[in-house]
Amino acid sequence: MATVTPIQTNDRAQEVGQAGHTGSALTYRPVVDIIENANELLIYADMPGVEGDTIDIHFEDRTLSIHGRVEPRQAAKTTYLLQEYGVGDFQRVFQVSEAIDSTKITAEYTDGVLMLHLPKVEAVRPRKIEVQAK
Repeated sequence: MATVTPIQTNDRAQEVGQAGHTGSALTYRPVVDIIENANELLIYADMPGVEGDTIDIHFEDRTLSIHGRVEPRQAAKTTYLLQEYGVGDFQRVFQVSEAIDSTKITAEYTDGVLMLHLPKVEAVRPRKIEVQAK
């Protein structure tokens, strides 16, 4: 069975709803669902407020990195009467097993949800063995 093990590269990145500071900006760790089926792993990551063209996905040395940039909603000098909604970028890193074919990873982004397809290499996919009757 193939596995994807999430790892956190920045201790200050937090779950959505809590922000860590990376440099001068807030960074959130998007919550994810990881689903395994016979042919691939699917990763769903909630990244509200991100524009699709600002998402960076990199794969190197079995490490999958996701970063989504969120633009500020208001000018920097805005005076708030109440401010409960934090705005910041999203970042998450996963260590991916060798059972994933990294050359075939694809991504889609719709309605604030990033979906990554991580196809399994042929050798680890289930297959039916035909019996030769004599």
